[in-house]
Amino acid sequence: MDNPLPVVRQGDLLRELLPDEAHDSNVNRFRSWLENRHGRRFADYPALWQWSVDEPDAFWRLVTEYFEVRFHQPPEGGVALASWEMPGARWFPGATLNYAEHIFRDAGDTTAIIFQGDDHERREEISRDELTRRTRAMAAALRARGVGKGDRVAGYLPNVPEAVVAFLATASLGAVWSNCPAELSSRGAVERFAQIGPKVLFAVGSYRYGGKTHDRREALREIVAGLPTLECIVLVPGPGDDPRVGFRTGVVAEDWGTLLAASDGEMTDFKFEPVPFDHPLWILYSSGTTGIPKAIVHSHGGVLLEHLKTLSLHLDIRDGDRFFWYTSAGWMMWNLLVSGLLLRDVTILPYDGSPKHPDFHALWDFVERERVTYFGTSAPFLTACMKEKIVPSSRGRFEHLRTLGSTGAPLPPEAFGWIHANVKKDVLVGSMSGGTDVCTAFVLSCPTLPEHAGELQCLALGARIEAWDEDGRPYFGQVGELVLTAPFPSMPIFLWNDPDGTRLRASYYDKFPGVWSHGDWIEIASPGVRCVIHGRSDSTLNRGGVRMGTAEFYAVVEDLPEVAEALVIDTGGLGRDGVLLLFVVMRPGAALDDELRAAINARLRTGVSPRHVPDAIYAAPELPRTLNGKKLEVPVKRILTGTPLEKAVSREAVANPESLRYFVDLFNNL
Repeated sequence: MDNPLPVVRQGDLLRELLPDEAHDSNVNRFRSWLENRHGRRFADYPALWQWSVDEPDAFWRLVTEYFEVRFHQPPEGGVALASWEMPGARWFPGATLNYAEHIFRDAGDTTAIIFQGDDHERREEISRDELTRRTRAMAAALRARGVGKGDRVAGYLPNVPEAVVAFLATASLGAVWSNCPAELSSRGAVERFAQIGPKVLFAVGSYRYGGKTHDRREALREIVAGLPTLECIVLVPGPGDDPRVGFRTGVVAEDWGTLLAASDGEMTDFKFEPVPFDHPLWILYSSGTTGIPKAIVHSHGGVLLEHLKTLSLHLDIRDGDRFFWYTSAGWMMWNLLVSGLLLRDVTILPYDGSPKHPDFHALWDFVERERVTYFGTSAPFLTACMKEKIVPSSRGRFEHLRTLGSTGAPLPPEAFGWIHANVKKDVLVGSMSGGTDVCTAFVLSCPTLPEHAGELQCLALGARIEAWDEDGRPYFGQVGELVLTAPFPSMPIFLWNDPDGTRLRASYYDKFPGVWSHGDWIEIASPGVRCVIHGRSDSTLNRGGVRMGTAEFYAVVEDLPEVAEALVIDTGGLGRDGVLLLFVVMRPGAALDDELRAAINARLRTGVSPRHVPDAIYAAPELPRTLNGKKLEVPVKRILTGTPLEKAVSREAVANPESLRYFVDLFNNL
């Protein structure tokens, strides 16, 4: 079955707001609560957003009240934001709380987790009560092994329920969690974990992906050998036999099931450890494309408030919903998925497997079968489904699905049209953008706003985002640097092993001192609403003074039926001209010949601009991507401008490092 794609252009209105839909939304309930309880009335979303950034102290204080955040010690003087300095903002001074406590305050027999593996079988359904029992037992086991406030606990785990339990047990003690996906090489894992010195490691000896079992025992031995601080490893069962492997002297190996059973009931007097608002909750890692990844530390309080606000007021996740985001346990979207448990009676659905095994219908079938209400995935997956011409609605009605979320890259306008034509006509397409740096999205969706093709509906509440020119002047309706000009709760509290903040400032604040520069190009139509992300600002195409993000370029090239995907590189830089190089991966049976080159150039000439016709077009065997699936534009640019491979990119940050050889060979032969 092959539905023709509707003609959809940037900015086309695809979905208008229904009155009942707006009335039933969480953000509308929040507005009504503000009016009825505090006498604050806002005519529309832009007015609400403006207040949230003009009066951040009042906004975030009322967020804690609305979501009934439990403080063990309230903030001094009831203050939410004691210092506006960036970096160094002080949130809720003197307050203590615990992120994990908020997940377990509504335990019961409702379903917390539904888990499916790569074999497409529902592996496990876990109630809130059972999740509480397992978490308390594992917390008891960790405490018995000397884990306490501030200690680091690491995971080398796929997206399985044990990862959720291990994290929550760690957080309940005030210890700090960090995970790397099990597909990451031993070197990549050691590069990350050696920075933070974990005491305990949870790990699998194998995992299943794409219909195959992958043995990780040798990698696990190498990881343990490379972590001198490690005292204990807890082996989580995988799909293989996972026999006990030998580890270095001094490391005690424990079995997950045995440990859980032995510790069950040992914490009848269990209490969540109160920690300061800015106490470390978890450590995430930057992509590390140019060196050792940054170890980014987020706080209990900052994550709690930001995720409650985002999941409820923007993603509109409600009581009884089933929340599924397709992610590995190493992408920040896993953290956001787990935070879905912060909302009452919400079920999260971890999925550990390939999104295209045995075909591109795998995730769609899962969404239909499990009655998912919010399905989140990546823009590359959605565009791949569109290119494959699959029609999910031919196999499911998606009656329960309200919203389809997308992140990881800009979602092109035609993909919006494909979703409405081939998935569900009235589903809200919630494109969003943020990053690992803040562990959230701050340009995203809102159920009370109309949906326009290729656009993100709004700026997040509490996020003072502006588009700036090179001189630091804000403007609307033009592409500019995405900046945050005021503090945001889930900004990193620090980078690990960066005691004086030098690396933190260099990463986010040096371009515009005292202002967060995110590294994206954004276009904002008017205050608070209708935004377009144009890609990374450090990979921008600057041709004859006309600046353009790569997303617009890809939308034109990848629309050609012969092209599977594309990568565009402008080798120019500050004070020098360069050439514009286009790399295309061909679909099976297609070839890059002079006729196709001419067709690509003609499309770009009319669909982008005559200035952006490439100087050369090459057929690449594959494009290099990060572990999270993003195209490696900047490292390829460095390779093609003469940077040695070992300095241009860290191989451990690349999902397919062998793909880089093509670009190295090309540079050597140019």
